Amino acid sequence: MGVLRRWRAAGGAIVRVLVVWAVSTATMAVLAGILPDFRIQSPTGDSPTRIAVTAAAAAGAFGLLSALVWPVLVRAVLLVPALVLGLLVFFLNGSLLLLALRFTPDWQGDIAPATAVVIAAVMSAASSATSTTLAMRDDAAYGRRLARLAGRRRGAGNDTDRADGTREPGFVFVQLDGVGHDVLREAVRPGTRKGRLRPPAMETVAEWLDGSHRLVPWTTDWSSQTGASQLAILHGSNEDVPAFRWYEKETGQVMVCNRPSCAAELERRAVARTGRAGLLAPDGASRGNLFSGGAGQLALVMSVSTRRRRFSADRLAMARLRSRAVGAPEGGDPAAVLARVSATRSRTGYFAYFSDPANAVRTAASFFAEVVREVTESVSARLRHERPRVRRGGLYPFLRAFATVVERDVAVAAVVGDMLAGRGAVYADLVAYDEVAHHSGPRSRDAMRVLRRLDRAIRLIADASRYAPRPYRIVLLSDHGQSHGETFETAYGLTLRDLVRAGCGLPVRRRARGTASGAEARAAARAALHRPEHGGRAGEEQETAGPSSEPVVLASGNLALISFPDLPGRADRQGVEARHPALLRTLAEHPGIGFVLVLDRERGPLVLGGDGGEHELETGRVTGRDPLAPFGPGAAAAVLRTARFPHAADIMVNSAYDPVTRAVHAFEEQVGSHGGLGGDQSRAFLLHPFDLDGPDPLERLVGAGAVHELLAGWLGRKPVAEAPPVEDGKDEQPVAG
Repeated sequence: MGVLRRWRAAGGAIVRVLVVWAVSTATMAVLAGILPDFRIQSPTGDSPTRIAVTAAAAAGAFGLLSALVWPVLVRAVLLVPALVLGLLVFFLNGSLLLLALRFTPDWQGDIAPATAVVIAAVMSAASSATSTTLAMRDDAAYGRRLARLAGRRRGAGNDTDRADGTREPGFVFVQLDGVGHDVLREAVRPGTRKGRLRPPAMETVAEWLDGSHRLVPWTTDWSSQTGASQLAILHGSNEDVPAFRWYEKETGQVMVCNRPSCAAELERRAVARTGRAGLLAPDGASRGNLFSGGAGQLALVMSVSTRRRRFSADRLAMARLRSRAVGAPEGGDPAAVLARVSATRSRTGYFAYFSDPANAVRTAASFFAEVVREVTESVSARLRHERPRVRRGGLYPFLRAFATVVERDVAVAAVVGDMLAGRGAVYADLVAYDEVAHHSGPRSRDAMRVLRRLDRAIRLIADASRYAPRPYRIVLLSDHGQSHGETFETAYGLTLRDLVRAGCGLPVRRRARGTASGAEARAAARAALHRPEHGGRAGEEQETAGPSSEPVVLASGNLALISFPDLPGRADRQGVEARHPALLRTLAEHPGIGFVLVLDRERGPLVLGGDGGEHELETGRVTGRDPLAPFGPGAAAAVLRTARFPHAADIMVNSAYDPVTRAVHAFEEQVGSHGGLGGDQSRAFLLHPFDLDGPDPLERLVGAGAVHELLAGWLGRKPVAEAPPVEDGKDEQPVAG
């Protein structure tokens, strides 16, 4: 693979030379048609082919002389006074062009010396711009540039952590959002195309597995989505996070994990519950995440992308925890500490990255290329009649480009800067695969191409670590996987909301289809563009509560939550059946629904399935066919844990799951989904260096909280304070920043 990569690098260099040559040739031809004192063809006239060949030869000769002679001339003129040097440079450049034209075979054109100076300047500018743009697309060159830029700001490079003068290794945790364990295994295997062996989609990861790293799976909680998983990984607890979206009756609010104000509230609750500032406290960095992890260096973090107008008693308690984590003196103003720790807004990373014009060129070119790629792939999928398929028009191509290019480039550049600054722990989330797999499918060619580009980003991070003032251990992990399948609406001709209304005896209204996926990219784009977080679109009613007399139906992939705002507290089975006698059976008997969770007044949390099957979670007693059997042996424990959450919905619905095809039915418009149980979505991965003690291969790593404890053990993190008594009551909602 190393030889193949070197051949690719050499091929890329040759392509860049040819492209620059072509641009120089075209520039010379255009100038010959514009300038009166410059003519390529002979006075008797030449054919277009002869003119093109002459221009190419002249441009090539000029480029060769510039590469060979120009460095020598620059050294020779360094002693010339600065006021004269500027004019001399233009004169020398024009002289090189005249010399190049004399070397051109069969040159019969005409050029004035003064015009040669102008032409040489324009051609040099065009060649330089083209070469710079192409170099920005070269990962190796880009990595060296990031290293040089960050190296200028390096301030901690001489610090030591050990008695022998060496530094303790730092950690870089790269989260590949939505990449399941089995998908990663497939991505590191060589493939074939037209009978020829092709390298793996993720060559870097494949090399690591062959020599330095170990791959282990881990099982997510019932809520298999970024909000729950990342909150537990970074803050040690995802208690009372039943889904990506849920309704809280005491406040009448719909909580959405990627909504900035909700992310801030979830982080506050987790810190109060665990008594820990987070995995990344005190000297860590959080990049592109939903939550801060207690890091002092923040960029593109959703939970701090809002402005807090006041500090409540709860936030002061949280500030004390963080102040101890960062070593603040006792008695300091906790509000000031929290303001200082949270000073870095989500959009700061974008401003810092795009302040460098070279970064802007690289990312802008990739952004528009990704938009074109998405449009092309969408049309191709439609022409091939691929199934399952969802609509991918409107703003989606731009949202995809934002997730797969802008967020990736900004996060990777920030991670490189963190390593070169010598920070102890860095956690970054790359959401590109998750966004594309939602719309194209987890194993689609489209998604595999995204993994190939993510592998290049991982290689860039690994290469940049060579310039860091301390060694780094790079750990890859995912927060969940994705499961494929037709959407519930496509498979059965109605939405879950329609089915619930029918079961309640309410009129079923025709509604406009939407394409809201709930992916992190949409919320990150809103935060980056300074857009209000409640700017809903047609079809986004799943994120808002309706009239109090109607059920609230919220979708999180193939998991759905149904709440009745006018029934106080947690409604039990008896209360629901007294109000809507047909609803529970309508849901449980539907072929697209795997099981329904409801609280029974006498039997506790109860799972209902088709054909009258029931599973009492507290006792394990099963009546008839076990509704949880298709979902594996750990399903009952995962569902029971969620059933005990204070904000578990009145009714929780998990779609059907086919163990043979491993397909589920998303209640959103997604062909690749996650959020509930069934298939690859619950099987994430952890890839770590061999010199770290990983989980026992014979024991399963279950729950995102277990992943947090493992990572915290590697970092040597311990609880920094006892958790203060904080109620999860109504708190002021920060406004979007």
